[in-house]
Amino acid sequence: MVQTAIVILAGTESHSDLGRLVNGLQAAKEFQDEGDEIEVIFDGAGTQWIPELEDENHDYHALYDALSENVTACDYCADAFKVGDEVDDSEADRVAEFEGHPSVRDLVAEGYEVITY
Repeated sequence: MVQTAIVILAGTESHSDLGRLVNGLQAAKEFQDEGDEIEVIFDGAGTQWIPELEDENHDYHALYDALSENVTACDYCADAFKVGDEVDDSEADRVAEFEGHPSVRDLVAEGYEVITY
């Protein structure tokens, strides 16, 4: 079984950011559909996507929802990008494994391939 962590760093400011988000979610869904172990981590400006994707009217809500059991958000960045309350209201777990952020090192040590978008 493949273990993959998709890290969404793209913010919400541009059309190209939306493209990076969708490519990341689509890659995660492909791994998930094959029965692989997948983690989707919203980090940095990427945490801003969670409130948008939680909206059932968003074009990519269904794609996000299909992955929601495997979604986490950086604890520090959710607050830094002023979406902490929205993340708390979502299904995403906040993670703060290394100085308030997700631990990429732990993922690598556990055998995960880390892909960033």
